[in-house]
Amino acid sequence: TDEEKAKWQYIVDKMYLPEDKERGIFLQQDDFLDKDIRPVSEIEDQRPINQHWSWDKILRSPFIKQADVLQGIYFLNDEYTMEQKEKNFDFYEPLTVHESSLSPCIHSILAAELGKQKKAVELYQRTARLDLDNYNNDTVDGLHITSMSGSWLAIVQGFAGMRYDHDQLKFNPFVPEGWDHYSFKINYRGRLIEVYVDHEGTKLTLLKGEDIDVLVHDKKVTLKEGETTNA
Repeated sequence: TDEEKAKWQYIVDKMYLPEDKERGIFLQQDDFLDKDIRPVSEIEDQRPINQHWSWDKILRSPFIKQADVLQGIYFLNDEYTMEQKEKNFDFYEPLTVHESSLSPCIHSILAAELGKQKKAVELYQRTARLDLDNYNNDTVDGLHITSMSGSWLAIVQGFAGMRYDHDQLKFNPFVPEGWDHYSFKINYRGRLIEVYVDHEGTKLTLLKGEDIDVLVHDKKVTLKEGETTNA
């Protein structure tokens, strides 16, 4: 209703989002910069911190368990400039311990978008091998299902750069160093599309559904059912 819309607009207008304009970052909280800001690399011998530190010490530290500010940027990706994304990524990722199965995949996706391919692959590997390598020393408690789906997301939204902004499906793919190729299928609005990426380019096959225009590296290609299109 109009009344509900007006109420939500009032909430949006009054919402407080702390920001440090000098650094160009959104703050986790008002006093976040009062913490002893230092990178996770300085405490590698004390990881995972939730098994070495008290919660009081963890909460007073600058270290972040998983994507927080960056999770918001991921969800509302088209609302932020590349400069905003990069400044927030460069500030928060070094502070993140990734001691949550929800964390590395989101960082991998954003790193890929920012052209930080080595970092994207590093974080993908942490996602895919979370339980195999027992990063968080808790595999005995069971597998992390979110890291399994996160591995898929890191390839599809990260390496392949899949986005669907304003009714436009688009890809911005690259092949990680040391990989020959990768492929996946997606269901998109009643269409089944297969995507294959190698060092020569990208092939898209519309396996089922109506014709559709997609963007690959900002170039429009038209997919037709049963046909493979090189992009």
